Amino acid sequence: MRLKNKTAIVTGGASGFGEGIVRKFIAEGARVVIADLNRDAAGKLALELGATAIETDVSSDASVRNLIERTKAAFGHVDILVNNAGIGHIPQALEALSEAEFDRVFAVNAKSVYLTARHIVPLMKTAGRGAILNIASTGGVSPRPRLTWYNASKGWMITATRAMAVELAPFKIRVNALNPVAGETPLLKTFMGEDTPEMRAKFLATIPIGRFSQPEDLGNAACFLCSDEASMITGVALEVDGGRCI
Repeated sequence: MRLKNKTAIVTGGASGFGEGIVRKFIAEGARVVIADLNRDAAGKLALELGATAIETDVSSDASVRNLIERTKAAFGHVDILVNNAGIGHIPQALEALSEAEFDRVFAVNAKSVYLTARHIVPLMKTAGRGAILNIASTGGVSPRPRLTWYNASKGWMITATRAMAVELAPFKIRVNALNPVAGETPLLKTFMGEDTPEMRAKFLATIPIGRFSQPEDLGNAACFLCSDEASMITGVALEVDGGRCI
């Protein structure tokens, strides 16, 4: 019960790594708000786990403001924010990605961190505490070719994490990041281009521990960094990658 009596928001929490984080947080005693654009999936998971689902577009200021206001109204405070919502793009030459796709990647992967901070940091400053966790990627540390703009969006997130951590530390607000390697999530096919045994074998050959990351791996790491056990840890971008970045 490491998160007992804590209220957490997990964006993109209806599937993939986000679902793994939601399940772990619930198991550790947190009250969890699943913020996801997929209303049906979020509602189904919330019903199963006893969480709260709020349909949210993390690239929209109005939608994020609604999320924070409703969470505050329901629970009185927000202790933990996990910026997990993210998208990728099909592997391609960097000059081939359309402007619309580029804008969408940065709206979901980068602008969302700015928007949630705008609305939740004032609450955490008032409370004198808080933990923010950004789900970045090994792509932001050790970029893969043909995923240039996705890599760049995750590198942005890692730098934002460190800058936020320094600025918010005096207010007892900790900010960390996780860098997962590609995992068994809906985004896996996006990163590989196609999901075939041959492509999986090629991808796995770059991971020394020999397997993809699982939602449970991210849930366990997220739980630690958002718990009081990590009260002295801020500004960290922790690889959860089976040795991929070594």
